[in-house]
Amino acid sequence: ADGKLLDTVATPDDAGRTLLMQAAESMRLTARGYHRVLRVARTLADLAGAETIARIHVAEALGYRRRAPVN
Repeated sequence: ADGKLLDTVATPDDAGRTLLMQAAESMRLTARGYHRVLRVARTLADLAGAETIARIHVAEALGYRRRAPVN
């Protein structure tokens, strides 16, 4: 799904949105990376049978991101 569609179908709750915004800043996520996390969080919420994306889904999705190598 494109970014605009994803924003309408994958809107996290307030706690999830706050975590995602903090992570986007601290992890320096690109728009593509932000939307990938959001897409995975929506999938996790679907698998859990949840209507909305909660903080726990965002946290788990962020945990699946590969860490950037440290030089």
